[in-house]
This record gives sequence, structure tokens and C-alpha cells, in this order.
Amino acid sequence: MKRNIKLLLSLCLISSIFPSDVTGKERKSVFIIVDGIPADIVERVATPAINEIAARGGYTRAYTGGETGGITQTPTVSCDGYMNLLTSTWGNKHNVINNVYEQPNYHYWNIFRIAKNQQQNVRTAVFSSWTENRLFLIGEGKAEAGNVTLDFVLDGLDRDNQNYPAEKDDLQIFKIDEKISESAAACIRENAPDLMWVYLWYTDDAGHIYGNGDYMDRYVALADRQVARVWEAVKYREENYDEEWMIVVVTDHGRDDKGYGHGGQSERERTIWISTNVKPNTYFVQKQPAITDIAVSIARFMDFSIPQDVQNEQEGTPFIGPLSITNVKATQKDNQYHLTWESDDNAPVDIYYAVTDNFKEGGTDTWQKAGTVEASRNQFLFDASGQPSNFLKFSVRGKENRLAVVASDPTASDFTNK
Repeated sequence: MKRNIKLLLSLCLISSIFPSDVTGKERKSVFIIVDGIPADIVERVATPAINEIAARGGYTRAYTGGETGGITQTPTVSCDGYMNLLTSTWGNKHNVINNVYEQPNYHYWNIFRIAKNQQQNVRTAVFSSWTENRLFLIGEGKAEAGNVTLDFVLDGLDRDNQNYPAEKDDLQIFKIDEKISESAAACIRENAPDLMWVYLWYTDDAGHIYGNGDYMDRYVALADRQVARVWEAVKYREENYDEEWMIVVVTDHGRDDKGYGHGGQSERERTIWISTNVKPNTYFVQKQPAITDIAVSIARFMDFSIPQDVQNEQEGTPFIGPLSITNVKATQKDNQYHLTWESDDNAPVDIYYAVTDNFKEGGTDTWQKAGTVEASRNQFLFDASGQPSNFLKFSVRGKENRLAVVASDPTASDFTNK
């Protein structure tokens, strides 16, 4: 029976500044998650839509799963990957560590909550083959998730056993993906929401059932046709309206060597890929971005204002526009914390620290300034002797961007063992 269906009906070239304030075009964005496609497969199989998008902007391999063996280590499974993307944080913060619907930590704002807290009206959309993406991860309508209400939605088809009864090889999911991609494209053409998430599921099922091989290859190619529907709608809007769109196509995790499973920390499971039509910065081209970089990149493109306490927790680096710092890490020896980062910028970087984690419980933390150095020094040594806590987190703040790093967390071992 139908439930929760509500249809109210977006090679690398380098650029650091965007022309929107010159062109005056209205900005829109759409990200598409195509589930569970290893980078080596999407690079081998013919995917003309994904390739055309990348030809306008860029393609790169990226990673998910946090730091292997570290505080941020997060399983390489679907819900974790979606939440990594949505919040620009890892599982130790957002608390989604499997595909069982435990309680997310909604204090770490997702991109839809950020969008709905702008001064201007931002119209949002989710077209998803998995209903829980809206109900569980975004938490639509939940007070603890910010009472977000989406403007355009199509989901619930995964629960519609009458119109999409179970089939051999779960092919009803592929049919749902077809409907999702067709309807998402129609919504873009007719309604042009400002921020849209399109989720396509079946490629993950194809891998789980048959692993690597011709079957997976075939459905990766068919998924690219579904991406093409959305991409053609984006191009239609840009050609016929005074709009500039950012489209990001990404997968949420890789697969093990045989292609059946995922969830661990092997290189193939951790390796994902990103294709975008917006010209990226050198970080995207020369480094290995993370899935946590996508939401902050969209926010930058859309010129979203993000509350400072939310920014202090975000671990993503924008892969468009100028940057001051990338790849912040913290190592500890006794009471000495060695912060390192990468930068070619001579501008000052401010280092702040907090010895509480009240934000995780919905409170506020007192951030204290530890010091200022030139970004190009690429390091800072902090002496934590006499600090009243064995918890420590840092916010490294440059002119163009800031990055968070949890340096010491006595609860982290409990998390990484789950």
C-alpha cells in the first residue's frame, strides 16, 4: 500500500572565484548519490552523462570512512555515507554508524537544515528510492532536527508493494529508480528547486547479488542514463532561464575486492568518486577529497550562511573557490598536541580549542584562542598541560575556510569498536 508519497511538483579545469555576482544568475544545486559503485568500475564502464558533467568541471577519486583506526573512523555503509555527506562530519559526531535506524545526532546540522535557516526562502527537494533518507537522516518535521519541511518530495515507493511488488534480483528497485529519476528531472524543469537530493539505489543491490562482472557493469551504465535525465533537465534550465546550477554526482562507498560487500576499511571500500560541472580548485585536482567536502562545497556555491558553532564542527573542505588550509590533523604525545595542515597561504591562521563537547548534546562550547601563525607554516604545537579535561578539539580558522579536528576523545574507542 502507498505510504509517504508526496509529489509537489541539477580533465578538471581550475577556477577559484565564481562569476555569479557579475552575471546575476540565480544559483541552484542538485546532488545525486548513485549507491555503491566502485571508482574503478565507473572509470571503466561507459558513463557519458557522468563524463560530460566532469568535462565541464571535474572528476576525482575521493574517500569515505574517516581516518582508518582514528577517532573519525566510520563504517563504509550507505546510511553512514549519506550522513557524512549531509553534515560534513564523520560518524563519531553524527552517530549514524550502520543501516539500522538508531538515533542520529541532529545537533550536527545537515545541508537542508542550513538551507532552511537562510534569510531568503530556499526551496528544497528530495527524490529518493529509500524513504528513510528523508524521515531518518534529514529528520523532516522532527523538532530535534530543526523542524525542516521539504518543498518537493517523492519517496515511499520502496514501501509501495502494490505498484512495485518484489521481483527477482530486486528489480523493483531499479523500476523505482527509473521513476525517481524521471520525476526529479520533471521537477527541475517545472519547479527548479534551489537545493535537491536525488538518490538512486539499484547499483548497490546489483553488487550485493552478483558482485563484480557484467551484471554490475550493465546497471552502472543504466544508472548513468538516469543521471542523464537529471543533467538534461539542469541544462534545460540553464539554457532557458537566468540560472546557474551546480550538479554533483557521487557514490556513497566502494565495495570489497569481489564486489559483493562493503563496510570495512579496505582501500576499494573506502574509495569513492565525485563528478561535478563546477570548475574545482586545486585541492580537488591535486589531493584526495572526502565525501564530507560535498555539503560545504554546495553551501559555498549557494552562498549559504552557516552558524559559527556549526562551522566549528564541520570537517569538510570546499572543493570550489579559494582555500587557506586543507588536511588538518592532530597528533598527541603526552600533553603535547601537534596540529598540521597544508597551505601555500601566508595569511594568518587562528587556532582555537575547546575542552568540552557540549555541542554534541545541544549545548555550546567555550572556544579559547591558542595562537596565530602564518598558514604556510603548516603546523602548530599546543601544550595542554593543566587543561581541566581529557577531551580536546580544535578549530583552525583561515581567511577563506576553517576546519575542525577532534584531537582527544575518551569515548572514541567505544565508537570505533562498534
